[in-house]
Amino acid sequence: MHLLGFTLLELLVVIAIIAFASAGVGFALRDADATALERDGQRLAALLEAGRAQSRASGVPVRWRATPDGFRFDGLPAQALPTQWLHPTTRARTNSAGQIVVLGPEPLIGPQAIVLTSSEQPDKTLVLSTDGLRPFVLAAPNSAAP
Repeated sequence: MHLLGFTLLELLVVIAIIAFASAGVGFALRDADATALERDGQRLAALLEAGRAQSRASGVPVRWRATPDGFRFDGLPAQALPTQWLHPTTRARTNSAGQIVVLGPEPLIGPQAIVLTSSEQPDKTLVLSTDGLRPFVLAAPNSAAP
C-alpha cells in the first residue's frame, strides 16, 4: 500500500527554504528614509566637489549654504548646479558661522562639515566632511572624520 502525501523531511526542507528566502528579503529591504538620506549625502558630496572644481577653474569664490527648501551655490551662475534635495525631508546644518561652506578658489579650504538629517527621523544623521585638502566624504556621525 502506497500512501500519498509528503514526508516529514520534505516538509522540513520546504519550511527551511521559505525561512531563508524570508530572511534574505528582510535584509534586502532597507529603511527608506535612511536610504534617501544617504543618496542625498552622496549627491551633495559630488555637487560640493563640482562646485569646488568650478571655483578653482574660474578663480571665483564659491560658497554653499543651506536654504529652507534646499541649498544654493553662491558665486556660480544660476542653474550651474542643482539646488534641491532628492528627498524633501532632508535638512542640513554646518559647523561654520552663518551656515556657509567655502569651496574655493583656494586649493586649501579649511576643515568643514555638513550634518544631514531627515525631518521625518531626526535621530538619523550623516556627516559630510573634509579636512580642506581631500574631497568631501560621507560618514556616520560617530565615525572618525578625515
